[in-house]
Amino acid sequence: MLDINFIRENLEKVKKAVKDKKLEVDLDKLLKLDGERRKLTTDVDELRAKKNEAAKKKDIEAGKKIKSELNELEKKLHEVEKQWQDLMYQIPNVPVEGVPEGDASNNKILRKEGEPTKFEFTPKDHVELGEILDIIDIPRAAKVSGTRFGYLKNEGVLLEFALVQLAIETLRKEKFIPIIPPALLKKEITDGLGYWHGKIDDEHTANENYYYLPTDNLYLIGTGEHVIVSMHSDEVLDEKELPKKYVAFSPCFRREAGSYGQDTKGIFRVHQFDKVEMVAFVKPEDDETERGKMLSIAEDLMKRLGLPYQVVQLASGDLSFPGAETKDIETWIPSQGKFRETHSISTTTDFQARRLNIKYEIPPVFSNGSIASQPLKGYVHILNGTCFAIGRMIIAILENFQREDGSVKIPEVLQKYTGFSEITPKK
Repeated sequence: MLDINFIRENLEKVKKAVKDKKLEVDLDKLLKLDGERRKLTTDVDELRAKKNEAAKKKDIEAGKKIKSELNELEKKLHEVEKQWQDLMYQIPNVPVEGVPEGDASNNKILRKEGEPTKFEFTPKDHVELGEILDIIDIPRAAKVSGTRFGYLKNEGVLLEFALVQLAIETLRKEKFIPIIPPALLKKEITDGLGYWHGKIDDEHTANENYYYLPTDNLYLIGTGEHVIVSMHSDEVLDEKELPKKYVAFSPCFRREAGSYGQDTKGIFRVHQFDKVEMVAFVKPEDDETERGKMLSIAEDLMKRLGLPYQVVQLASGDLSFPGAETKDIETWIPSQGKFRETHSISTTTDFQARRLNIKYEIPPVFSNGSIASQPLKGYVHILNGTCFAIGRMIIAILENFQREDGSVKIPEVLQKYTGFSEITPKK
């Protein structure tokens, strides 16, 4: 959620963010309601003071009259505050400086690492490789669970665990706390996160992308970030703890509304997948530095795996509802002949922290030496970043390191975890 003062002072910027993210919010109505809310708050406070004064003077008749007026005013204030809050929750985050303007066609390639893999034979896609190596079984998953599911088997399972171990080992050295979170979210938490308020495309809302269990009023998480970000809701973090960093391994569940065609083949875009996710709670002044570190960690892992990739900065219209900046890593997928998104590193600034009420205690001593009468509190900035989206990393490894006979070489950095250097055909 944005600060209402920021909205008042940057109205055109906020209106542009709303438009870029293909949303419709009546900001003029919001500001009108805000004026009413502030006036009613003042009037209520004044009546409460009069009520207290009447009680002190034991003026019963005046007290009754004031109480009646106060009840009506408080009721009106409650109604206005609810309308105001509903509109505030519909406003997306505003991009930080330097984010390209426009839709996805304005996304900017920042750099490339490695050359697209070339073969002296006709390469296979991950579906065919998974079948002949006996590590991915899509037909049986379809029989049991329906489309867009897959069984991971044999060396495929060990390859997943190798990626997880590499990620956890690397991030622990960077002071990330490893965690396995719950896979279900309360409805009120999803409101705080804000992803559910966005849009996927012109036909689908973000809310359609998540699985809902109406009997329990719970959602299945779309990524581990959802439950890690919210774990500190309504808390005040110690300034000395920051940056507070977590690495989560979790299943992720998405309907993938609006996804068609090539992406639905195999395990590239499925309803359930595993992911290693980074989340950090940082002081506002450390936001840019810490998200740069997150991106460096993800890039270093890609280099160690030996996979060709490019880094892309998303344009304003391609950002998520709470996102203020996102840089993607896109990995070369030979069967598609192009780079595809495998990682996203984002800041939501203090947007989610305001909605979830996550603050940090600021030292009471100011730079000029003066001391505050009581501890000050500010909202943290919240960062998130993909370490490994397991399914897509397995696709990239299989397709980029395949040999003509269908065998696949395992990146050297993973071999100490897998216990083998290649996967050979079983069929």
